[in-house]
Amino acid sequence: MTLHLHLHQTIRGNAISASLRQVFTESDSCATNQLAAELWIERFLNHLNARLLDCLNASPTEARLWQILADELGQALSGEVVAIALPIEDQFEVQHLAGSMMQLSPSICLSRHAIELEIGKTFTRSELQKFGQLEWKSAWELCDRKTTYGWLVTVSSPISTSSDTALIQLRDQCVSRVIAQTAQLIRHGQKTEALIKKAQTLEAKNRELAQTSKLKSEFLANTSHEIRTPLSSILGFTHLLREQGYTPSNLRHQEYLKIILSSGQHLLALINDILDLSKIEANQLTLQQESIDVIEVCKLALKLVQEKANDKGLPLKLVVAPDVSTVVADPLRLKQMLFNLLSNALKFTDRGSVGLEVKTVDQFVEFTVWDTGTGISLEQQQLLFRPYTQLNNATPGEGTGLGLALTQKLAELHGGWVRLESEPDRGSRFTIALPCTAPVSPTATPTEICPTPQISSAVQSQLSTAPRPNAARSNHILLVEDNAHNARLIITYLCKLGYEVTWSKNSEEMWQSLKQSLPAAILMDIHLPDVNGLTLTQQLRSRKRYRSIPVIVQTAMAMKGDREKCLAAGAADYVSKPIDLTALAQTVAKYSQKR
Repeated sequence: MTLHLHLHQTIRGNAISASLRQVFTESDSCATNQLAAELWIERFLNHLNARLLDCLNASPTEARLWQILADELGQALSGEVVAIALPIEDQFEVQHLAGSMMQLSPSICLSRHAIELEIGKTFTRSELQKFGQLEWKSAWELCDRKTTYGWLVTVSSPISTSSDTALIQLRDQCVSRVIAQTAQLIRHGQKTEALIKKAQTLEAKNRELAQTSKLKSEFLANTSHEIRTPLSSILGFTHLLREQGYTPSNLRHQEYLKIILSSGQHLLALINDILDLSKIEANQLTLQQESIDVIEVCKLALKLVQEKANDKGLPLKLVVAPDVSTVVADPLRLKQMLFNLLSNALKFTDRGSVGLEVKTVDQFVEFTVWDTGTGISLEQQQLLFRPYTQLNNATPGEGTGLGLALTQKLAELHGGWVRLESEPDRGSRFTIALPCTAPVSPTATPTEICPTPQISSAVQSQLSTAPRPNAARSNHILLVEDNAHNARLIITYLCKLGYEVTWSKNSEEMWQSLKQSLPAAILMDIHLPDVNGLTLTQQLRSRKRYRSIPVIVQTAMAMKGDREKCLAAGAADYVSKPIDLTALAQTVAKYSQKR
């Protein structure tokens, strides 16, 4: 009855109202002392476990758990200062403290063996191990089987009675069980925290994927519109020409052809943007850098958008600083970047003007495209350079959202960047900053500079030393092409230029034609129904009779290294699809006597 009453008085609800010493020393007998203390320990462990679990469920920091442990033990081990020392590099620093050295007797504080505990105090592992070997143990390693979390350190005024040994054992038992229980909860908390972080990461990734999927769906819808619109023009005006019969002198027919050509160029630009962005993301886009006349490339870019500016009644302005003359860049990519920015400026400007300014800043040439259009909010500026993203005020279904993302990536490939300054209703300024010279800094984005394609030395040697074909047939071109429409286009165009063209639809017809006569050059399609065009080129190079004939490859191959593959196979040159007829004429003229 006495024991029951004592426990009822010292353990009330969830609070511990007495310390271990009090429970142990206030009982009636040694047996009662032992039993009371053991029951108290169980109750205290349950109480501490509940507090720590509540803390974990509330998603606190790990630091909060350590402080709860220090506070609860400080109360349970009345008369002791309790500290938690956590690892800092190769030492352990006191970061959590319960109690104060002032509560201890002066004799303890002044003793040369006393441990001084205060926030920021550091100990070595060997010092802590020595404290743990004292008769009145003062340090316990906070660990489980795999991990050391820190050390529990105490300072107290040891009692001196006949019950010292039993109390020391009970105290050590209590602290050891507390440490084991806390380490288990800490490990559980860390695992839970890791799972929560992983879940949060997955959730964020899912949101990102959902947003990307949404943007790509919008991109596909917009791309479908962008493709169908010019296709509709091409098919429609082609149908009109077929119905009416083409008359070169008819101005209306000339206008039809102009629309067909413009629509085809728009389609090609769209496809190029998609391919370029894919190649950049796959690290397969190469630059062909050279010294460029700045004024010339700016005028060319403005010329590309002049018609659109005229349609909207907007003047185009160009200002180039006197100290700017050249920049080292890929001329095609620089023109592409300027065209993208100018096109966007015109799209979002209904009145006022659009302009291009060029100046040097430090070691960079800055191309700034400005407009007096709608401007861009700060919120939209954060999203503007993401692929497939379009402004809220863009015309639905107009554009693909690739232009600015592509421009930024192209600028970065050059070792530069893109800067935006804009306010709603006050226009925008997009600046492309490019190094005056090719970037050589090891921190710059590595850029592969592709030289202008040339005939390999082996092929060049063969072409110069081998006998030339019959001079009377120097305007004879052998076309190897399986597509009838492409073949008809090339034959019609080259024949009008005075060439004699023989058409072979496959490799068998090509070999038959070569037996009859040797052409001045062979125009070879890569993708043939029976054999790869590069394989045919290699076979031609391996035969003495034909190795002197230049092979000009027609290719739609656009990825990194594709051109080099053509030249390595023995091609003298190549033309890209869709074929630019003017470029085709120039290339064919290089390898025949038709000038």
